[in-house]
Amino acid sequence: MLEIKGLSTHYYADDGAVVKAVDGIDLLVGKGDFIGVVGPSGCGKSTLGSSILRLISEPGKIISGNIYFNGIDLLSISQNDMWKVRGKEISMIFQDPFTSLNPVITIGEQISETIGQHFKVSGKEASKRAIELLAKVEIDDPFMRYKQYPHQLSGGMRQRVMIAIAISCGARLLIADEPTTALDVSTQASIMELLEKLRAEQGMAIIFISHNMRLVKKYCKKIAIMKNGKIIGRIY
Repeated sequence: MLEIKGLSTHYYADDGAVVKAVDGIDLLVGKGDFIGVVGPSGCGKSTLGSSILRLISEPGKIISGNIYFNGIDLLSISQNDMWKVRGKEISMIFQDPFTSLNPVITIGEQISETIGQHFKVSGKEASKRAIELLAKVEIDDPFMRYKQYPHQLSGGMRQRVMIAIAISCGARLLIADEPTTALDVSTQASIMELLEKLRAEQGMAIIFISHNMRLVKKYCKKIAIMKNGKIIGRIY
């Protein structure tokens, strides 16, 4: 499904210094894989996730390598074609859903908007689908939650909303970037169980980026260990 070859992403400081956040990484992700990318803060694991979706902005730059998704090199396609990949083929959830969700738009509208960006459906159909997704990610009373704003939900529920958005268009690969860091231990477990359930049901692959080796070892069948921008070990 996903094959990364020799990927390097660097950041350039004003004084001329170069930070090699991702430095020649190779990674293979198959259909249905639950692969953990683990390492200390600053090792480049989040940059790796953002690079896959070409979400690197200045002063960062992808300088070399290939990212093949179902045989197509994502680094060679146009920005317009990349927009079609994001969300529909590959989705990403982030560490802090509160900063990822729009605080002045209801939960339901944000999910419906994502659906509308990739599919020609009526507003009514998008709303119906959004409520179904809230139920799928096990949010209580999805009809009520649909009308609420992010600040009215707990951290765990906001993360579930982000997962609902991520799976709303049938993505085949989910990149989960530190999705449990700000949550308590019991909520962490429930989010991980949800991800595993969705992976099994929908056959999507998950790249789980974390510094929490306990969670990675428990849920991931394959593990890539990063340090200083490189993968220094693999557990398969």
